[in-house]
Amino acid sequence: MEEMKTELCRVLHKIGALKFGVFKLTSGRTSPYYIDLRIVPSFPDAFNRVCDVYVKLIKKELGEEGFDRIAGIPTAGIPFASLMAYQLRKPFLYIRQRTRLHGRERGVEGIIMPGDRVLLVDDLITTGGSLRKAARAIRAEGGVVNNALVLLDREEGGKQRLAEDNISLHYLLTAGEAAKRLYEVGAIDDEQLRTILKQVKKK
Repeated sequence: MEEMKTELCRVLHKIGALKFGVFKLTSGRTSPYYIDLRIVPSFPDAFNRVCDVYVKLIKKELGEEGFDRIAGIPTAGIPFASLMAYQLRKPFLYIRQRTRLHGRERGVEGIIMPGDRVLLVDDLITTGGSLRKAARAIRAEGGVVNNALVLLDREEGGKQRLAEDNISLHYLLTAGEAAKRLYEVGAIDDEQLRTILKQVKKK
């Protein structure tokens, strides 16, 4: 696990995924830093290494028999979930950002049967809103959602909100851990480290 954490931080630093400034997050909150995992698939080697980290995390936390299908959360979680499903030979689903108002009018694309255990996959979690919405969509179609997997927990309440919906969150790193490791490898300076830790503490 320690090697996986360091590996991920090195990859994020190498591709320039960590930005500082003022950013509006999907949750609607503002943040002084942004970890852009959406750019990872644009770097094939990094994409492959990050997906390998996801797969190792799944095997460690859940085991390959702990779920039946993998669902990607729009939009950042979809490319990761797709490649992971392929590597693990698991059926792949993805959640629509908006329910279709034509055809079958579904919120979930792919085949799902009543009782199927679905693992939700996203890049990171802030407040948990996107994952909770995805869980509702899958449960509405008869699927069972007990687990969600992300690379990074921003430590802004998402884990606790998922628990309210009886969903366990599995993650590789917290934002605080990532900041300290990035600092150790020289990827961020003292001020940037304090910026991230202050944001985490504030929440």
